[in-house]
Amino acid sequence: MPYALFDHDAKVSKAYPTEQDVWRHAKDTGLVVDDIADEETDDPQPVLDKGYQIRSCHPDPGEDPAKNEAEAPQDLGTTTTV
Repeated sequence: MPYALFDHDAKVSKAYPTEQDVWRHAKDTGLVVDDIADEETDDPQPVLDKGYQIRSCHPDPGEDPAKNEAEAPQDLGTTTTV
């Protein structure tokens, strides 16, 4: 199931194939405001700006999450190297 960014109950991003994809795009757009330490692992965990959540969702009609992911660097005006 794809994932998207929500502001309270409103879907505010395209659907992406994985939750990690949405986290990356949220960070790229400045919506990750802090990293806190996970008490169990001591690894930093990202925190979204107030009101935002990442949830699983159904893509909109005609929406292709894999295509959204492939086009995301162009949407931000950047390129990704592999």
